[in-house]
Formats: sequence, structure tokens, C-alpha cells
Amino acid sequence: MKTLTRTDKIAYIFLLLVFGFGIYYSNTNIQFFDEVYTKEDGFVEYGTAFLLCCSSILLFYRFFKLQKYKKLLWKVGIVGIAVIFMFGAGEEISWGQRIFHVESSEYFIENNAQGETNLHNMVVDGKKINKLIFSQLLTAVLIIYLLITPFLYRKTGIIRTLANTFAVPIVQWHHTISFLLCTGLLLFMTSNRKWELYELAFGVIFFLIFLNPINKHIYKSN
Repeated sequence: MKTLTRTDKIAYIFLLLVFGFGIYYSNTNIQFFDEVYTKEDGFVEYGTAFLLCCSSILLFYRFFKLQKYKKLLWKVGIVGIAVIFMFGAGEEISWGQRIFHVESSEYFIENNAQGETNLHNMVVDGKKINKLIFSQLLTAVLIIYLLITPFLYRKTGIIRTLANTFAVPIVQWHHTISFLLCTGLLLFMTSNRKWELYELAFGVIFFLIFLNPINKHIYKSN
């Protein structure tokens, strides 16, 4: 495991504090936890959106800086990941709908669980897309990406080649460990709003991954 950078240490201390206060408030003042600490349009939600946006901007910056040196598949990979994270940031705050006080269209009012202009709260045939895609599918992707891929990258040449070719950043083990720790800490919180903190952890850790993956050479010109 490589030595933690100063940014890593600051980020992990931040997460420990956020989750520590979350555990405390969810067990001592559930109303404060739900209505203040993890409320809609609160610092946790905006923090998640901000970090997802920062990850996307970082990748776009690297694309524009290095695209003349890189092959097509590298460009496709890095832009694809950047777009996904920008989409995630927009979805997190319903594309600024509540910030700018924009009314939802009739379609979203009728088909969105919260009546908002976003996809992750859409309801199709009585089932929330959020539960199927943004929970179950995302969980599977995270398990593969955080637990399986790092091992295969280190052991299998073809996986290493594919990841580097498509500009897929590979996690260092401390990224994986931090995600597992955050997952475990959720067990000590009683409110369903705890998932807001998990999303924040996602934003923090993925930003760290993009900053300093084990295959950081994919962000170099040669």
C-alpha cells in the first residue's frame, strides 16, 4: 500500500468526523439527524454533488490537457467516466431545480416519487428506479470495481491493459478499506437518511481515486 498523501489524510479525517457525528446524532437525536444533519439541500447533499462535479471537472481537464497525446479509446474512456460523474452531480441536486425554484413538469410530478426533475426517483410500474438501478446495480458495480478489479489489475495482464487503454483509474487498497469502513459504520445508524452520508463518502473517495490511482501514469502524456 502506498503512503497516504496529505489530501488523503484530510479527506479521511473529514469522513471520520462526518460519520462520527452521524452515529452520535442518529442515536441521540433522530429528528436533528433527519431534518438538519442529513436533510434535503443540506451540506451533506450539496457536498456530495460538489465532489462528484469536482471529479468530473478533473477528468475533463485531463482530457483536454492530454487528448492530443492519447488514442481514441483513452479519450472515450475518460470522457465517459467524466460524463457519468457530471450526471451524478446533477441528479444529486435534481439539476438545480430546488436551488433555482423551477417547477417540475406534469410528467415528473406524476411519475417521480418526490415530484422532482430527476431520473433516480422515477417510478415505473410501481417500482422505483432508484432501488433497482441506483442501489442494486450500483452496489454490484462498486463491489466489482473496489474489490475485484484491483486484484485482477495486479495479477492479470489483459485487465491491466484494458484499464489503461480506456483510462480507468484503479483504486489503491486504502480506497477500498475506507469504503468498507464507511459501509460498516452505517450499521451504527438507525435512520434511513444514513444513505446520504454513504453518498458523501462515495463522492470523497472517488475524488481521491481519480486524484491518485495506482495507475496514475494513464494521466501522463507519454
